[in-house]
Amino acid sequence: MAASEKSTAVAERTNESERTDLPSLLERLAGDITSLFDQKLTLLKVEVKEEVDAYVRGSLMILGGVVIAGVGFALANTALAFAVSTLFAQMDITQPARYALGFVITGIGYLIIGSIVIVMTKNRLARQGIVPQRTVQELERDKDWLKKEL
Repeated sequence: MAASEKSTAVAERTNESERTDLPSLLERLAGDITSLFDQKLTLLKVEVKEEVDAYVRGSLMILGGVVIAGVGFALANTALAFAVSTLFAQMDITQPARYALGFVITGIGYLIIGSIVIVMTKNRLARQGIVPQRTVQELERDKDWLKKEL
C-alpha cells in the first residue's frame, strides 16, 4: 500500500507542476485568447450581416417608394390633367395648355409625396449606424480584461 500511496503522491505533484508550468500556462492562455477572438469574429460577422440586411431592406423600401411614386405620378397626372382641363374651360386657354397645367400640378404633388417617402427611409437608415455596437462593446471589455490580466 505504501507504494501505491507514493505513486499517487508523485502523480499529484506531476499534475500540479504541469498545471503551474509556465509554458503550459502560456499555451493555455494562447488557446483561450484564440478561442476568444474566434468568438468575437463570429459575433462581428453576425452583426455585419444584420446591418447589411437592414440596409438592403431599407434600400428596397426606397426603391418601392420610388416605383410607387412613379406609377402614381403617371396615372394621377393623366387623370388630373383631364380634371384640371375642365376647370380651366371657362378661361381663354387652349386645350393643350390646360393639359400642361394639369400635368404640372399633379407632377409637383407626386414629387413631394415620393420625396417624403425617400427622406423618411433615408433618415431611418442614417439613425441605425454602420458600426456594430455589440462587437465594439465586447472588444472594449476584452481589452480592459487583458490590460488587467497582463
